[in-house]
Amino acid sequence: MDDLPAVWKATCHVFERADVPTLSLEAFREAFELPFTGFYKRFVPEIPIEQLERWFHEAFSAEQHSVRAMPHAAAFLGFCKEKGLRTFVLSAIHPKHFDLHLEKSGFGGAFEKTYTGVWDKRNIIHQVIREHGIVPQETLYIGDMEHDIETAHHGGIAGCAVLTGFKGLKSLQGCKPELIVENLGELKELMEKTEMDPLSGHEASPDLLDVPYPIPTVGALIFNTKGQVLMIRTDKWSHKWGIPGGKIQTGETTQQALEREIMEETALAVESIEFVMVQDAVFLSEFHRKAHFILLNYTCHCRSENPEVILNHEAQSFQWIPLEKASSLELNQPTQTLVNTIIQNASCDKKNVPHE
Repeated sequence: MDDLPAVWKATCHVFERADVPTLSLEAFREAFELPFTGFYKRFVPEIPIEQLERWFHEAFSAEQHSVRAMPHAAAFLGFCKEKGLRTFVLSAIHPKHFDLHLEKSGFGGAFEKTYTGVWDKRNIIHQVIREHGIVPQETLYIGDMEHDIETAHHGGIAGCAVLTGFKGLKSLQGCKPELIVENLGELKELMEKTEMDPLSGHEASPDLLDVPYPIPTVGALIFNTKGQVLMIRTDKWSHKWGIPGGKIQTGETTQQALEREIMEETALAVESIEFVMVQDAVFLSEFHRKAHFILLNYTCHCRSENPEVILNHEAQSFQWIPLEKASSLELNQPTQTLVNTIIQNASCDKKNVPHE
């Protein structure tokens, strides 16, 4: 379940009650850790953990309306059931809240056993393995925090880090998981393509899905009526700023693909689409996995005078910013090249305008 917003708001409530400054969502993601006792010791060391937990749970209970199933979670769990895979839950969440999430999501029958309220998962991973006769070499531990990968390795299990969660690419790379995927949908597809062995040969492949050729994609710098451009921040590009876009599907023109990707990722309808450049992205270290893309870059404009951006699960934040200031952001390399090219072209156009 995606409870990051709820956990962040509940933690801000704890900090307010403790009379310490709250954290932005981005700062919280950077600082939060499991076991959470270490996190609290850093920020509110003078207050007993029992009191902090009472404050947290009273606020977290009030935020349950914001908790949603993770992208692709239902399809992934259905796939596991269809294939006869044994699935377990090991979580720090309070059992009361976990039961609410099961009821809300309909995932109640998906797991063989659940272990909740576990502050340090390393303390019971060996117990879980023994109780259920789990073979570590045939098991994958899926999680979104460093503690999950540490727990996997503590139990002799391969760790799979998922980017749709609490931690970003840089943090998760540091704990050396055997596999990193953008979401559970990518993991499901990978398991299907590798006959249930997602770790086999993934390092040698230019793409986790074993596509033996470069992948064509489209992306665009979107302008609003104020002349600002839309920048989105995503974990799959090392939490750097970039532009909306994605893969071209079979049967689509490049413009159709661009309009679809922008609508899916931002809920924006666009017009005045103009091609700018093509870029090669060959195994860029900023991207969360080894891949070779051909990037077709465009500019376009919002159809609405008052556009409302609604991000899907692929991005974590967005901002509208003047084009000239966009280059000062921490951009991924292809977006930096695109922004610089557009600024340079605009400057050349001004120089070439004839004077009366």
